[in-house]
Amino acid sequence: MAAEQGLPGLEAQKRQVEGEGPGQPGRERPLQAGEKWYLLENHWYQQWKAYVESGDQNSSSFPGRINNAELFEDLESYRLKDRLVEYEEYILVPEEVWNKLVSWYGIEHDQPAIERKVVDLPSMQKVEVYLVELYLCQHSDMDNPVTAQFSRVDIIDTVLKEARRQFLVPAEDETRLWVKNSDGSCERLRNLQMTVLDACLSSGQVVIMETRSKDGTWPSSRPHIMKNSVEDEELYQGQPGVCGLTNLGNTCFMNSALQCLSNVPPLTEYFLNNCYLEELNFSNPLGMKGEIAEAYADLIKQQWSGHHRSIVPRMFKTKVGHFASQFLGYQQHDSQELLSFLLDGLHEDLNRVKKKEYVELKDAAGRPDEEVADEAWRNHKRRNDSIIVDIFHGLFKSTLVCPQCGKVSVTFDPFCYLSAPLPVSKDRVMEVFFVSMDPCKKPEQMMVADVFSHRFYKIYQMEESLSCILDRDDIFVYEVSISIQEDPATADAVVLPVYLRERTQGRDYNDTYYGVMLFGHPLLVSVPRDQLSWDALYQLLLHRLSRYVTRPDSEEEEDQSEEEDLYSKRPNGLSEGEEEEEEEETTAEGSTSQEPSSETEENPSDVSVGEEGVDVEGVHSANPTPHQSPHTPSSSPSPPTANQAKRKCRLPEQRQRKLLFTLQPVNSNGTSDRLAVQDEGSAVSFNSQPYVAMDWDSEMKKRYYNEAEAEGYVKHDCMGYMVKKNPVRLQECIELFTTVETLEEENPWYCPTCKKHQLATKKLDLWSLPEILIIHLKRFSYTKHSREKLDTLVEFPIRDLDFSDFIIKPQKDPSLYKYDLIAVSNHYGSLRDGHYTTFARNKDSGTWFYFDDSSVSSVSKAQIESKAAYVLFYQRQDKVCHPVHSAASASSVGSGDQDYEGGCESLPTEQTSRDFMDVD
Repeated sequence: MAAEQGLPGLEAQKRQVEGEGPGQPGRERPLQAGEKWYLLENHWYQQWKAYVESGDQNSSSFPGRINNAELFEDLESYRLKDRLVEYEEYILVPEEVWNKLVSWYGIEHDQPAIERKVVDLPSMQKVEVYLVELYLCQHSDMDNPVTAQFSRVDIIDTVLKEARRQFLVPAEDETRLWVKNSDGSCERLRNLQMTVLDACLSSGQVVIMETRSKDGTWPSSRPHIMKNSVEDEELYQGQPGVCGLTNLGNTCFMNSALQCLSNVPPLTEYFLNNCYLEELNFSNPLGMKGEIAEAYADLIKQQWSGHHRSIVPRMFKTKVGHFASQFLGYQQHDSQELLSFLLDGLHEDLNRVKKKEYVELKDAAGRPDEEVADEAWRNHKRRNDSIIVDIFHGLFKSTLVCPQCGKVSVTFDPFCYLSAPLPVSKDRVMEVFFVSMDPCKKPEQMMVADVFSHRFYKIYQMEESLSCILDRDDIFVYEVSISIQEDPATADAVVLPVYLRERTQGRDYNDTYYGVMLFGHPLLVSVPRDQLSWDALYQLLLHRLSRYVTRPDSEEEEDQSEEEDLYSKRPNGLSEGEEEEEEEETTAEGSTSQEPSSETEENPSDVSVGEEGVDVEGVHSANPTPHQSPHTPSSSPSPPTANQAKRKCRLPEQRQRKLLFTLQPVNSNGTSDRLAVQDEGSAVSFNSQPYVAMDWDSEMKKRYYNEAEAEGYVKHDCMGYMVKKNPVRLQECIELFTTVETLEEENPWYCPTCKKHQLATKKLDLWSLPEILIIHLKRFSYTKHSREKLDTLVEFPIRDLDFSDFIIKPQKDPSLYKYDLIAVSNHYGSLRDGHYTTFARNKDSGTWFYFDDSSVSSVSKAQIESKAAYVLFYQRQDKVCHPVHSAASASSVGSGDQDYEGGCESLPTEQTSRDFMDVD
């Protein structure tokens, strides 16, 4: 009875274990989540209870050492028996009671304590008697799993640490876990802080640990690559970071942005050192559940493993398209737009703030700038705290002034990059086509029109601004005999817009119809009012078109060929004389005249049209007076009515000469015929702005109209003039960024004093700058009237970019505002298409490389500055590391002119393994 020595009294034992009396909670006290409880074999407990109740410490009922043997299946594995019943086979005691019993009575040798935790289930708290038993295995050896037990409140990181301990994984190796589902599929266990219960893990499931390969890839991400291909990649040893990215189809914009970010030293070190694993934010509703950060980390580890000449960023492209639908597919995009999305996505995925609190923004209200700026930055960090904020975010001061009441509003706002405008010259070179009335005379009056798809898109007024004319517009300047400022009702002449149309003849099931098609370039023709008749207009147009329209000779005019019948007969087959007789007969029986169209004339500026035309110069044609066709739809004009045929046969005798074309009033599109008021003397008058079409028969056009001559024009000497674009300094762009501007009508400011929106003046000033400064040169110009790319050369320094003159914050150390260039995203080509590449400085060697998709080559600093520079990456000088080249490293980098060409044929293009397809 040695164990009896030092035992407290039996009553005292009973109070401490059973919890009788104040201050003695014992085993009957309430459960608390997370605390430890122990299983105690019920037979031993009952014997102990009889012992203490006997009141005799020398009683033969002394229980002896604690013995839980009856609770185990065997005494080797000490696995707990299944389906044990509480109060029949065991009882539960809290940790402090267990420790007292062990100190009083001891425990059988080699028997482990059966420790269990209190878990907080959705509806109750209970001691977790049976743990979750998982089978742990390695991806490389799935046939030899080991078993391990975990509490439901254990986090997944505990499972990972146990797997690493079981399989002796070196501390420097990176690992991740998958759980194998009942259907054979595998799912990533991304959130290491999630509990076993929340991850829905249950006993009997297989958890697979995967170890990252030396080349930075995961074995599961390339399941069908041949083993020798993998070995070749791992055996290749190149410079870390000097790795191309395969173009998946118009993804050069993505490759360029990724190469720039890859060569930002603090961000790359953050991922290479696995710091991101501790900061992945899976609960942020503004984030991507950590998937963008993980996909980017995989890419960085592959690029900087030194085992790849080039990699295929297919998985990253898929993730980006999943979370940003604008980047789905294989259309060309802007590298700066992708960069903006990626930085924001990485920030939210790595945001250390798990629950964002509401922060009310306050105006300066006359307070000192230092106080307001510090408050703004603290408020920003209360909601946004990540590696992206640490190295990319700065602060600028925004000052708004109301033009009406003079209210001044000062706020301090964070920024991730500066979008610097380029100085644009106000001078503009425009190409126009001049159509003169008489090339030998100096023009006095002119009209300007936009010609599009053989018709007038718009006829400009003198007071309109040139800014409404796009560079791609075909602008024609026509010489006219009257001023555009004269009143058309009192002017001595009328300006007629004239279209050229080819009339094609076809036949439907019932009758003949005509189809018309515009061709050539339209004309603006001045016609004196005293000569405003169809005959005179025909002769005038014949003269204007004389350069490229051949007049028929006398023999052709006398020739009564079959094609002349097209002009002497109507589509119903009747000659003019027969038609007149038929009309008289019809008139005697009843009136069948056609009503004029009620269609109103369209404003030419509102017309919407199709393809572009190209021409200059005047024109001409040949023949007498045309007949007046009826107003019909443009697609199939119907034959002329009897009244119109009657008018035609009353034309003068010279009409017997061959007609090259006929004249027809039309709408502003030139597609629908309209009726004009015409008297017996063939005078022309219109109810509204006149538009006239010259209708050509296909055969006549082919014979007498010289299309090659019509499309010909003479280039003036000034066409060789080129605007000289002087280079601008980067500092000029920054100055323009900080210049006072007036807000646009689409983005007014609400003045709290005036209680309405105002077009206030706005000024931005730089207050503080980040370690990594991104400068976006706004080369793409978008306005209401034009879209263009500015190819101005911006001169930017490789070293010593000094921002001290632009910082308005009181400076303690001006050297903190000096920056060195580390990367440039380039854009070559035009606005609609082009190609993106990257210049970047390797953080390890200090060598500059040129990244063109999968191709990488070393470059000199003199090659970096070009008109293609689009996004610049600068690092503050006090953070720049200048590596010292050893002989070995110098020799390896010295071959920088060689081209690192990556072959993509052997790399994976699809993820085909069912078990290890990373699709979550």
